[in-house]
Amino acid sequence: MRKNILITGASSGLGEGMAREFAAKGCNLALCARRLEPMQSLKAELEAANPGIKVFIRELDVCDYPQVFEVFKAFREDLGSLDRVIVNAGMGKGASFGTGYFEANRKTAETNFVGALAQCEAALEIFRAQNSGHLVTISSISAVRGMPRAINIYAATKAGLRTMTEGIRADLLGTPIKASCILPGFILTPINSDLKKAPMRVDLKTGCKALVKAIEREPAEAKVPAWPWVPVALAMKYLPLSVVAKMT
Repeated sequence: MRKNILITGASSGLGEGMAREFAAKGCNLALCARRLEPMQSLKAELEAANPGIKVFIRELDVCDYPQVFEVFKAFREDLGSLDRVIVNAGMGKGASFGTGYFEANRKTAETNFVGALAQCEAALEIFRAQNSGHLVTISSISAVRGMPRAINIYAATKAGLRTMTEGIRADLLGTPIKASCILPGFILTPINSDLKKAPMRVDLKTGCKALVKAIEREPAEAKVPAWPWVPVALAMKYLPLSVVAKMT
């Protein structure tokens, strides 16, 4: 069992939901995000509900790259080791290209891809030293195809993260270190709550239960929830772009 789990972006959404699910399984948690106050409440809640676990929290902006390495190392010292790191922190701001929102698109690109790169580097430094560990990156079903308007840059970063994770997995072949890329479908979180179209969206608890179940299998890649997103993702690869664009 992977006992000590680090989750970034843990102040809300999928990070918070996964923390609850792993805590209920008896896992010790290292939680970090930009906002400390929500994690303080979450830590108190989880430790009260699961008295046998340890929960450590730290403030972290994943675009402060030196801080990423410092926080991950500090969590390793807190827990003695890190068994699994879930690269979850991200954002979804953006707009159609050429409409005056370069800064929003740039910030999403930097957070979701370069920030994820820093997290993967920091995690794998620890895993290589331990000669064990499980790296999990949270991508998105939107990574399967290019998406229009506000989701364009978000989908592009998630596609990049998916490819980067596959490259990491190739680099780790034959070692005890594992890497998984998880592609959630529409799960209700603050990042997507304003989407006008979110077909087959599930609530946060249902989605996070499915995420944790998939993560614990340690697959190379998983679409979550498997139904309907495995067939939907397959269809998205071959449908005309005009049809895919109407899904958002």
